[in-house]
Amino acid sequence: MNELMQRGKKIKLAVFDVDGVLTDGRLYFLEDGSEFKTFNTLDGQGIKMLINSGVTTAIISGRKTPVVERRAKNLGIAHLYQGREDKLVVLDELLEQLNLSYEQVAYLGDDLPDLPVIRRVGLGMAVANAAGFVREHADGVTQARGGEGAAREFCELILSAQGNLEAAHAAYL
Repeated sequence: MNELMQRGKKIKLAVFDVDGVLTDGRLYFLEDGSEFKTFNTLDGQGIKMLINSGVTTAIISGRKTPVVERRAKNLGIAHLYQGREDKLVVLDELLEQLNLSYEQVAYLGDDLPDLPVIRRVGLGMAVANAAGFVREHADGVTQARGGEGAAREFCELILSAQGNLEAAHAAYL
């Protein structure tokens, strides 16, 4: 069994960045100053399957927008932190609250603000189109790009490592 699968077995908390991970990283601003983002439904289904398997989920984003709050609520993501630049400090707070260790955390990111978390957690991954320096320091890199199925791939890796992927799929047969 490869190293990513070994690491994935221990995961109790999966954490996602938003821009460039759950979205394609583009920022869309309307004339009235509001912004919108596009999310991939495959990613959303992967997150739901992960939640249904008993893995706790969280979002830690440096930016703050109402659309992310809405998406997190729709998916059932238990912990949402927006507008927080120091993601490692946020993760420390969450780990204390959940009584978990770094080894039990998987993180999916794309850029330099994600790197301290990627390097610290049990399974730190980058999306295919992440910054090169981030990809170099991640435990693994998805084949899919951010906002184009990377989160689904990440979720299915964890589900597979924990022996829950077939059951997650079987629920739809």
